Amino acid sequence: MRLLGGHVLVFAETKGGQLRGVSLEALGAARRLAGDGKVEAAVFGSVTEPYVGDLGACGADRVYLVRDARLDRYDPETYTQALAQIVKAAQPDMVIIPHTAAGRDFAPRAAARFGAGLVSDCIDVRLENGTAVWTRPVYAGKAFERRVAGGSPVFATLRPNNVPRPQPQPGRTAEAVLFTAELADPRTIIREAAAKSPGGADLAEAKIVVSGGRGVKSKEGFAPLYELAGVLGAAVGASRGACDAGYCDYALQIGQTGKVVTPDLYIACGISGAVQHLAGMSRSKVIVAINKDPDAPIFQVADYGIVGDLFEVVPQLTREFRKALGK
Repeated sequence: MRLLGGHVLVFAETKGGQLRGVSLEALGAARRLAGDGKVEAAVFGSVTEPYVGDLGACGADRVYLVRDARLDRYDPETYTQALAQIVKAAQPDMVIIPHTAAGRDFAPRAAARFGAGLVSDCIDVRLENGTAVWTRPVYAGKAFERRVAGGSPVFATLRPNNVPRPQPQPGRTAEAVLFTAELADPRTIIREAAAKSPGGADLAEAKIVVSGGRGVKSKEGFAPLYELAGVLGAAVGASRGACDAGYCDYALQIGQTGKVVTPDLYIACGISGAVQHLAGMSRSKVIVAINKDPDAPIFQVADYGIVGDLFEVVPQLTREFRKALGK
């Protein structure tokens, strides 16, 4: 599919009254793909107007506002219905959806409605001779494949923290269009959703992650990690081993069967470096490993390694960061 000068639609996901960072990253990717063509965005929920300014400044020409309280909480049926109706009305060449828990769930459903192709979990997209070429990891991140999808529309999901976020352009605006979607009542109704991890930190989009493994030894062993994370403004993660041992909730799990993160800084504390865990964090920009075992596999992927007891090293790091950051 040739896209330069084409038409791209972005699903702009929100969370806690804010646009998710990956929504803006997807908008930047869409702008590069469309060139001088049309970039549109869609926002769901009972409150939608406040997002128009940021979306316009970051590259959207038009924003579809699906103002419906039934879309305040994610539901795969209603989200699929709403997006499918917008795609049918707008007729874009491509639809980009954030690769979040919600996006990776309903993107295949939406693509199936059109008999369209889906390129999922992409970490990059480039134009080659006017054609969009997507890059995605395979084999737990050990290799990468480049894909070109045919037909129209093509659906793609974009992994957070991999594509540069566009710089807002002052004075740039987007046309806001109210869109009424015909939604069937969902078969499942969520009455309440509670974050089980302390602070409810969003691991997927965190710029800094402090993560613990079996080496933390207990639930209480995570306390130094939370203190360090508090100083750095970081999210706290864990290996599957730590979750299986009952040291923390599975909401913190990073790895092939957990969350995939790509932070600027990943601090692995007491994590041996099993393949399952590396699949979820090996693309972090800078990796710091702390482990008593000098032969731990985590050191093979780490940019910086500290051989020592995490219960001695982490508090020292916390004190030094407090000094350096004036906290």
